[in-house]
Amino acid sequence: MPTALTALNISKRFQATQALLNVSFHLEPGEVHALMGENGAGKSTLAKILAGVIAPDEGEIFIAGRREILDHPRRAQACGIGMVFQELDLFPHLTVAENMAIANPTAREKAIVRKTELESWCSGYLEQVRLDVRPGALLRDLSIGQTQRVAIARALSMNSRILLLDEPTSSLTNDGVESLFELIAHLKSQGVSFVYVSHKMAEVSRIADRVTVLRDGKRVGTRVARELSPDDLITMMVGRALDRKLRAERDHGKSIVLHVEDLTTAFLAGINFDLHAGEVLGVAGLVGAGRSELGASLFGMRKQTRGTVLLNGKTFNPQTPAEAIHRGFCLLPEDRRCEGIFPKMSVRENASIAILERLGRAVFREETRRVAVLQSELGVSAAPETAIAHLSGGNQQKIVLARWLLAEPLVLFLDDPTRGIDVAAKEQIYGIIEELAAKGKGIILVSSELPELWRCCDRILVLQEGRQAGIVKTQDSSQEDVMRLATGTASSSAA
Repeated sequence: MPTALTALNISKRFQATQALLNVSFHLEPGEVHALMGENGAGKSTLAKILAGVIAPDEGEIFIAGRREILDHPRRAQACGIGMVFQELDLFPHLTVAENMAIANPTAREKAIVRKTELESWCSGYLEQVRLDVRPGALLRDLSIGQTQRVAIARALSMNSRILLLDEPTSSLTNDGVESLFELIAHLKSQGVSFVYVSHKMAEVSRIADRVTVLRDGKRVGTRVARELSPDDLITMMVGRALDRKLRAERDHGKSIVLHVEDLTTAFLAGINFDLHAGEVLGVAGLVGAGRSELGASLFGMRKQTRGTVLLNGKTFNPQTPAEAIHRGFCLLPEDRRCEGIFPKMSVRENASIAILERLGRAVFREETRRVAVLQSELGVSAAPETAIAHLSGGNQQKIVLARWLLAEPLVLFLDDPTRGIDVAAKEQIYGIIEELAAKGKGIILVSSELPELWRCCDRILVLQEGRQAGIVKTQDSSQEDVMRLATGTASSSAA
């Protein structure tokens, strides 16, 4: 039996960046094959080439033994290849059925304009992905996990037998991850093959049959997943053993940099905490608990209807993000694509945009110098004038972080900063958090990963459905304690 897909000697360059160089890869029928590597290693670039989204500079691609030129997504779809992007490319204001039918060559023309036929057409595919929602439901009313299943159903409706999943669990809860794994196993039993792009080692060891590792745009090797230990995988990804340090002990003292009392918005109610200079305060809670809402309200993006906030002892109620930045409060958003980056602007411009007024006459020379220093520290090798849209998601995140490091805030609110970030880059960000805390900055860290909160934080504020469930000290509590507070199965406590 021929391989489901074979890619030979694929190369791709973006301006001065060599994204891929002579990479070969093959996928067996009914296989889950993981693509792993650090941010910028070329994983997503290779997946997009296989999906016809971008064309390679060199190389050949074979589908079931036949050479194909995948120069457009429609050509890849015709060859049975579908891709589900990390940032889902669907339309929230349209229905589930409309999202599945739009630009879908397999949807019959009559069905597109007749509601009953359209919904009947997509129902079978929704059943195939085990999604129990009405075809007429608006996409914006679905959860992230449900929306992801719509994207998979859409790909299957185009007769896809090869599915490319790019960081598919980056926005999912633990329950959502388990649900996705069950779906992958179900579709795999039906002969569907998967290319699973990820940086999460625990997930890959569970779901993948084989793992191919890329580093600096080159293929390092392919191994059977069950034979690959986490340490072996890290060494393949970064080219060295990773020094994963424990959190440094901190004595942040009594100086309060941010005081929040009875903070209330349209969603939040009665939030109370003090953030000390040099402290890292975690924020935990289930999806929809109000973690991002807290950052938005402090950053001038949501109206505070009640309460008192003091920044360095002075009343703080910014009406715009610009005012918050000027006062010394900065926020790294959860959704970097929609709220973090300016995709048509360069790396330099994205990093320096918050401090231009401080640079004086020698703007270009000084911003170039400062950005270059931070790029080197963060390990982003792209040329400063490269459009940020050409960078990997993880390197985009590093540049947004560089923006706020340049701004030198009193308080930095980090909303899931390691989402879509590889293991080595995570350690870099943890180190930056510790350095900022050592300089007396106040850090608020939102994370969906409890081990990350224990790795970085002194205390954790737990939210549940917009209300404060409690504050715990990491040294005196467990992850189970936080989950009980987040799910409302434990009494409130404070530290």
